[in-house]
Amino acid sequence: MSQSYTEYLPAKADDIAHVLKLLEASHPISDNLREEFYRHTVTLRLQEGEHLLYQGERCLHMYFIREGALMAYSMHKHKKITTYISVENEFVSSLSGLYGQEPSREAIVAVGPTLLVGVHTDILQGWYARYFEMNFIIRQVYENYYREAQERSHVVRIGNAEERYLHFIKSKPGYIDRLPLEIVASFLDIKPETLSRVIKQTNKQMQVQEAAGILERLEQFLLETECFREKTLKVQGLAKRLGIPSYKLSLALNMYHKKSFTEFLNHYRITYLKTQLEKEESLQNFTIESLAFNAGFASRSAFYKAFNKMEGLSPKAYLAALKGV
Repeated sequence: MSQSYTEYLPAKADDIAHVLKLLEASHPISDNLREEFYRHTVTLRLQEGEHLLYQGERCLHMYFIREGALMAYSMHKHKKITTYISVENEFVSSLSGLYGQEPSREAIVAVGPTLLVGVHTDILQGWYARYFEMNFIIRQVYENYYREAQERSHVVRIGNAEERYLHFIKSKPGYIDRLPLEIVASFLDIKPETLSRVIKQTNKQMQVQEAAGILERLEQFLLETECFREKTLKVQGLAKRLGIPSYKLSLALNMYHKKSFTEFLNHYRITYLKTQLEKEESLQNFTIESLAFNAGFASRSAFYKAFNKMEGLSPKAYLAALKGV
């Protein structure tokens, strides 16, 4: 059996604060428990394809996905069966081998570059004994997981390929834009070519007038609010502000722009940045990287990659041309 390799580091304060904020949506957290989070929480980075856990290993942490995505799968008769997919702001562990008491019946692998925040199960068990709020919060986490698992199980058992896909994009908004087709197909227990055909059919079924109306409202809203400058803006949050289902927003973007949600936002961010660069005072007082962060980019590498893709040259080359150098 292969063995996963993990290198844990102390978690950063802002990552812990983010987890605590989400947990407190379920129940207030005492100062003592808050201090223990800062003392015992660790962080772990995985690259795409790197395993957090192999089938048959013991899982000794409860994880929170800060960035990226994870997929769990089991092997049965030489077939890989995807059991769940989780992305940012979701908790992950081995439910079949919870708290490391039994070997896990599933493997967990990173779908893309992923940052995890974790707590050892021994620490969690101690928190359960000393802090009521931790019991309440974890119960909410497990209830949400089992509710989603039951819904998926129901759809996979009785639904056809189209019904499974529609359930997926409604219950997991934004996932279809960022996950490999074969992973989603495995999760829905259909063939990749079948899923590809269903996606095309569903996109065509969406009324052109409705999609055009959504995009018109979206573009006006982005220009008026400049919310594309928010580094953590997600399709779910933007759709909520527009008062429309997030899956309709995703479908409209796919139909008209053939871009992921992030690529669509980056277009507005770069356009905004170029406008700032044309202002003499911006060039005098700020670096191009600081202007990029102000435009909504979360990292230097993401900015350079997006700028090169959209403009066909590097930001520094663009700036030199703008200055006439």
